[in-house]
Amino acid sequence: MSAATSQEHADAPGQSAPRSHLGPVRIGVGGPVGAGKTQLIERITRAMSREVSMAAVTNDIYTIEDAKILAAQGVLPVDRIVGLETGGCPHTAIREDTSMNEAAIAELVERHPDLEVVFVESGGDNLSATFSPELVDFSIYVIDVAQGEKIPRKAGQGMIKSDLFVINKTDLAPHVGADLAVMEADSKVFRGDKPFCFTNLKTDEGLEQVIEWIHHDVLMTDLEP
Repeated sequence: MSAATSQEHADAPGQSAPRSHLGPVRIGVGGPVGAGKTQLIERITRAMSREVSMAAVTNDIYTIEDAKILAAQGVLPVDRIVGLETGGCPHTAIREDTSMNEAAIAELVERHPDLEVVFVESGGDNLSATFSPELVDFSIYVIDVAQGEKIPRKAGQGMIKSDLFVINKTDLAPHVGADLAVMEADSKVFRGDKPFCFTNLKTDEGLEQVIEWIHHDVLMTDLEP
């Protein structure tokens, strides 16, 4: 699929309006500190890098630690990763004033005109953080089981409005007394028909559901002849 066509994703699931920009599809990845946002991007790019041209922008408050981790542990070359030090409240750079992220994406597109997907990782934030629809076309919100089984019940805006909701670190459930069945039931209530999945990214368990979502809802490769 060409990354240069701006309207092809206008009717994709989860989108409320046509894309407002040319270039690659933008996928925002949000969630609290330590939930597994960077690891999710690393796993996705590792699984898809041979078939899709990808890059990533990471947002941190005072460091570019996530960009360093992605470069060290992932498969993306350094010139396909931009780390931003946003300062202040982390959600501002993905919602109220997205200019730093817009500039970073433009820089990546200039380096790699063939880009098809750019991930924009937010700085770790609270459950209400959401991406500006002017910045990203789709969003993934990640939490982890260790935060407690009641987290989905809190129904923060990030969990409600994201196109895909990911509950990570399922392997920790027995250690923190979390019931995955309860988390699933609560997620179904506030997500409705919108997709969510459980993952253990240490072993890639559940990753195939995320990859399938990207193929089907984001890239729509199953619609190509």
